Amino acid sequence: MSVRVRFAPSPTGPLHIGGARSALFNWLFARHHGGEFIVRVEDTDLERSSRESEKNILDALRWLGLDWDEGIEVGGPNGPYRQTERLQGYRALAQRLLEEGHAYLCYCSEEELAAEREQLMAKGELPRYLGRCRELCSEDTLKFEAEGRKPVLRFKVPKNHVVTVSDQVRGRWSLIVRVLVILSS
Repeated sequence: MSVRVRFAPSPTGPLHIGGARSALFNWLFARHHGGEFIVRVEDTDLERSSRESEKNILDALRWLGLDWDEGIEVGGPNGPYRQTERLQGYRALAQRLLEEGHAYLCYCSEEELAAEREQLMAKGELPRYLGRCRELCSEDTLKFEAEGRKPVLRFKVPKNHVVTVSDQVRGRWSLIVRVLVILSS
């Protein structure tokens, strides 16, 4: 098994201690196993991300003595290494998920989602998205779009689908997958 780990900072400010810790642990793991350490920048927060913050983070990694085998500034076969440079490909894949019925658009507002979470917690349940937009009719979709709502794309997984994972840290465990947010439009 070939080890490939990554560090994917969001360039919205300087490197913080939690990011430094994640980078260091991933770098140590890769080096211990003769693997590769990759740096990919999560610059999708368009309002707050900056190249100045990106440079600061990369300089901080070098100051910590970390080097990377692939990624920002060093290149490699799996680029580009800025998420915003991959958006066209993500959009094509998102469209494919929609067309094949594996995803759907959700128009719920932050306020509606917060109210849903509060209601669930008040009943002693875990907060989660209940799939309100999973089966929207075209009339509702047009109404939400006319209101200017911006949808997110959610996976359309089978309801209460059980996923079992074998994890080196936690061992074998299962969870019920309800709905995942994967991409803002």
